[in-house]
Amino acid sequence: MTTTNTLGKLGNRIIINLSVSLIAEKNNLFVNYCSYDEIKELGIELFIGKNIYYDSIELNNNNYFNIYEQENLIYNLNSDNNYFQTKEITTFIYNYLNSDKIKNNIIDKNPFNNRYNNNNDLFIHIRLGDVERYNPGLEYYLKVINMISYNDLYISTDTKEHYIIKELINKYPQIKIIEYEPVKTIQFASTCKYLILSHGSFSAIIGYLSFYSDIYYSEYQQNKIWYGDIFSIDKWNKIIS
Repeated sequence: MTTTNTLGKLGNRIIINLSVSLIAEKNNLFVNYCSYDEIKELGIELFIGKNIYYDSIELNNNNYFNIYEQENLIYNLNSDNNYFQTKEITTFIYNYLNSDKIKNNIIDKNPFNNRYNNNNDLFIHIRLGDVERYNPGLEYYLKVINMISYNDLYISTDTKEHYIIKELINKYPQIKIIEYEPVKTIQFASTCKYLILSHGSFSAIIGYLSFYSDIYYSEYQQNKIWYGDIFSIDKWNKIIS
């Protein structure tokens, strides 16, 4: 059968699972998804069909759209070791998530949905931890904060004791630290009027589900990051350092 892999954390798994689900839906494929319940909690319905085949075909970045466009696929999909984080695939996923039917289901399932288009808040996601060296740095966050006229200011981070967090708290003592579990963090963040994203797939997913937000992200060089080109969304604001 088709089974999605356990690479990375929730952000990676959402991208991987949606990549597989969109092909499965066209071909009525049965799929066993990793992190299915968490993703469903977000209002994202992954497709599970009936067809299971003896043979499997590798699904990767290079052949993704060739396989997607095939009619009458007669193979299971082997997506092991692929993240599907190309500009083309993630833009495809972004457009799917922002289609009316899918967007409305995600909004309906969001426990904070009364906040959509109903606040002037700024949310900052700051990814540090084991990829601290890729973080765009304190000056990036300060630059964007100073561009925005907001009411409440929120931060979510995986490293509260990092100097970037301490400096921001010192400069903006009204900051509220959000410490929800991942699904709820995405749901709350996606309702804020303004978003300042960090690096990585979790930040990108927050942006993909922020249907009514003004979104800012830091420029990056493809050969100096660990993820793919997942932030190049046309209407997002790229900040040049």
